Parts: sequence; C-alpha cells; structure tokens
Amino acid sequence: MSNKIHRCYVFSGLIWCFLFVVFCGAVCAESATRLADKSATGGQESKRTMQLPKVKFYLFGMGNRRKFLYRDGTLFDARTGEVIRKWQVSEEKIIPSQYTVLLKTSDGKVVSIEEDEKAVWLEDDRKRISLTEGHINLPNFEGHPYAGFLRILHQEILINIVDSKPVPNFFVYPKPWYRDGAMVAMCLQKTDNLHLIKPWILQLDDPFDRNNAGNQEADNLGQVLYLVSLAGDANHPVVDKVLRAIPQFRKGKHIVGMSDFAEHPVYQTKWLKFGLRTLHLEDNYEIPAVFDSYSALFWMDFKNAHIKDSAFSQEMARNYPYLVWAEAHFQGWPPPMLLEEQYPLTWEANASQAKYEGMKLISQEYVDRKICAPHSWHAAEMFLFLLDYKP
Repeated sequence: MSNKIHRCYVFSGLIWCFLFVVFCGAVCAESATRLADKSATGGQESKRTMQLPKVKFYLFGMGNRRKFLYRDGTLFDARTGEVIRKWQVSEEKIIPSQYTVLLKTSDGKVVSIEEDEKAVWLEDDRKRISLTEGHINLPNFEGHPYAGFLRILHQEILINIVDSKPVPNFFVYPKPWYRDGAMVAMCLQKTDNLHLIKPWILQLDDPFDRNNAGNQEADNLGQVLYLVSLAGDANHPVVDKVLRAIPQFRKGKHIVGMSDFAEHPVYQTKWLKFGLRTLHLEDNYEIPAVFDSYSALFWMDFKNAHIKDSAFSQEMARNYPYLVWAEAHFQGWPPPMLLEEQYPLTWEANASQAKYEGMKLISQEYVDRKICAPHSWHAAEMFLFLLDYKP
C-alpha cells in the first residue's frame, strides 16, 4: 500500500472516530434528558401512545430553505422526490439534536450532512458545499434539563415553514392553519425567528383559513388578531375584516361557532379576548361559564374560566397528541407522554383534511396508517410545555 493511500485511510478513520465521539456525546446528553423526564414523572415508564413506522429518516431545510429528506443512503428533494445524492452506506448515524446525519460508505469514505444557522452543508470526499441557505436562529437551550428535546422540537417546527407559511406538515398540508400557525408563532417569538413567517402575516387578508371543509371557524378570529400583533398593528387591513365578522358569532357577551366541527364557546372567546388585547383593542367580551372540552387547550391566559371534566381519551391522544400536551400545560400536570430518543418526536393521525399520500416519499406505511410526521402544532405544544415545565 502506498504512503498516500495509507494516509488517506488513516485520515478517514480519524474523522469517523471524531464524529462518532460527537455522536456519543449527543446520545449521552439525550439519555440524561430522558432520565430527567423519568425522575419528573416519578420514575414511571409510561408507554408512548403512538408507535410510528420504524423508518429511519431525517429532514433538512429549516425555515424557508429548500427541503431535503435523507433516507436509506439517499438524499432527496423532499418536495419533488428528486434524488440529489446516493451512497452505498455501511454505517449511518442520525443525530437529531445536532441536526446532523453521518455516513460511512462501503468504500470507507465519511459523509456528513448537517444544518446550522447559515445553511445545509454536505461534506463528501472532504469537499464541503452548501445545499441551501437562509439565516435562522438556533438556540441550544444550554442549561435546560430538556435541551436536547427542545432542539429537536424546534427543528420540527422550523422544518414545516414553506415560503414563509407555517404549515402543519408540508408533506400533507398545502396551506397554513391559523390555529397551528398561532402556536408556531409563539415558539418563533421565543427563539427570535418571527422574521421567517412575517411576510405571510403581513399578507393575511381573510379572517378564516377555511381549511376544515371550508368552515368559518370562530377561533380563527382571535388567532388572526394575535398573529397580526407579532408583525404589525391594528392598522393591518385584515383587522377590520375580523371586527366586522365578529357579530355573526356573537351570543350575548361571548362568541360561539364551529371549531373542528363542534361548538367551543369558551375556547373561541378566550382566543378572541387574547387577540383583541394583543392589539390593544377594546375587549368587552366575557368567557361563558359553560363546559367546553377545548377550554384547556388555551393555557396562555384566563385559566380561572374553566369547568373541569375528564381528560382527553387515549384515542384522542394517539391521533391528536397536541391536545393532551396543551391540556397538561393548562392543568400543570407532568408530561403526558414519555419522551423518547427518536426522530421525529411529533405526529398527527387520522385527520380529516390531511392528504396522506404525500408521506409516500418517507414510507408507504405512513400513508396506509394515515400518519404524518413531524407535526408543527404537536411540536409547538411540546416545546412550550417543556420550556415552562419545572420537574
């Protein structure tokens, strides 16, 4: 073997060893976080409410960057399915909390795909190139007991921003939902990333997203007002449209209409009051003293206006996990699900308006079981819960 070839193998081996040490450090940090979670829940090893398909993949392209999917030695354009690169892989390490995939090819080369605040980077055969760029802020949440999980959840939020629009899951939902978008915006405000969706907010022109079978959902009114407050003021043109739409839902001193195909007057009125106050507009509404199963979803304010009832069912938790995370946040309960070291952390299943065929690029099993992952509302509720949670 020539000295040149020998040095090449030694160099590749050293690089792989170094990257593996980084990987092990990340895993140790995640394990420590999991132990903290078990301690916080009294050491009870509760079961995850949804077993996702056992498909290893990772998404790149946070914010308004081009989206990429890594799966089984192949890097795809996640939106078109175009194959960008393909490798014969002998070993792979997906490190979600470090936004990194490490590969060792069958001929001994080391490949890394990683994402940072500047770009998505591909390093192959010791050549490093940028695949897509655009500034984002990626706090590491240093010192927080759930730092690793917060980084993953933040990624699962940012990955679902497309053309400045915060969609629930970009594979199955082509349009933003105001409810999901408002919760995502709360996260972006905390991580200094509101600039990523500001163009979408400034262009809002309808008080309703009309995504649930075309329904005009009453909670959208407050959500639009809140979103506007993050990027503008009460002079935004959509504000007047919201104010003119309120009377069709007003009943006495509260509002009531459809949200997810049912009336939720407490939840809807809470959102309206919250939105009006964020824009410093007159609020003469009162939260009705009636039972509302969605009341606990609004944990940001008005916690005293609530009539208790049983928690969301296990079926609801499996299909719509954001509901139980919001409920736990409202009630001050421990995490409702065990945090597990996997990617993705979030999902939604059996939703009436989702086009699950879009998940086929990841796995046909996602399509057949009607699951999409990751999911931005689920990620937002978990993120905000863990930021506030005191074990």
